[in-house]
Amino acid sequence: MAARKPMLILVYEPERACFDRLLADGFTPRAAMEISSYLAQSTDLAPEFGAIAEACFARGLDFHAVELDDAAGMLVGCDRGKSLVWTLTDGIAYFRGGAAPALARLYGLPTIGVDDSLFALCQDKFRSGAVLAALGLPVPAAGLARDGRWVVELQESSSGYFVKPNRLGAKIGIWEESRCRTPNEALALAGRVFEAYRDDVVVQPYVAGRNVRASFLAVDPKAGAEALGIAFVDSGGDFQTMADSMALYGDTGAAAKDEGRYAEPELVPVASLQPRAAGRIRRIAARLMAGLGLRDVFSLDLRVEADDTVHLIEFEVCPGLPCFDFRAYCRAEWGLGLADAMAETAARRLLS
Repeated sequence: MAARKPMLILVYEPERACFDRLLADGFTPRAAMEISSYLAQSTDLAPEFGAIAEACFARGLDFHAVELDDAAGMLVGCDRGKSLVWTLTDGIAYFRGGAAPALARLYGLPTIGVDDSLFALCQDKFRSGAVLAALGLPVPAAGLARDGRWVVELQESSSGYFVKPNRLGAKIGIWEESRCRTPNEALALAGRVFEAYRDDVVVQPYVAGRNVRASFLAVDPKAGAEALGIAFVDSGGDFQTMADSMALYGDTGAAAKDEGRYAEPELVPVASLQPRAAGRIRRIAARLMAGLGLRDVFSLDLRVEADDTVHLIEFEVCPGLPCFDFRAYCRAEWGLGLADAMAETAARRLLS
């Protein structure tokens, strides 16, 4: 009998499974659609599973994509020395992808990405912000509100406030009103978020600047912060709303393309305009890798002001691999399309 080849296992939670579960939990169809849309990368990547399998085969690997609900039964029989688990979609509240790296650890399987404790941390913005501040990183101060009441009150801010759900997805806003002027307006938004999504909100002083996405994939296992891709993401708005997100990804993004409403934000390398800010972002990433344990694949969301002041907004351990910005990063940094970048990342770990 021929020996089984090393295998890359991609675990993902489909949008539809999340949508159906949210409906069963009593969410409105609109809220369920909006929440499940944050899993759009599983929808967008599924048509490329064949290309990933071909890229893996060319490198001597097997590839298996498995839905989260089937992962436990599949992972329990895997060869510890020849299997590598890559978690595509995260979550600890509305989404359940954070269970995948925990299952991998339970069965003694190596993973691409951080350990499961960071999957939980990054999906709780208030707690992760506290940890980032303890590491001395430039994160905005944060208060926490629940259903229109303060849990942790924020000090007065002359720049106004920014309000975002604490555990919902990875975006930095829901509505245009997410930037507000007074604490009372912030509490009113907290009530709206709780009613629609049953979530707390993080309230932060509004910080000025342009939106920046920093992407990282260690195709070479020895890669460090020098391999970070850092780009301004100019979408025409001050911040991304729920509507903006839904027009870019998944089934709603596909519909936007068909209707001519889709427009990819422009990506501009930060180093080409503000090299000092780019250097600061690389140092932030290096600190996160050393102090927090980020590795293999992650992204950072930041704001950069004209004077090179950098604000770290959040980190993601499951960046949107099929998104335009991550694809552009793979081409620019590694000279590879997404399927080849994923396969090469796995091959260098499984076959070395």
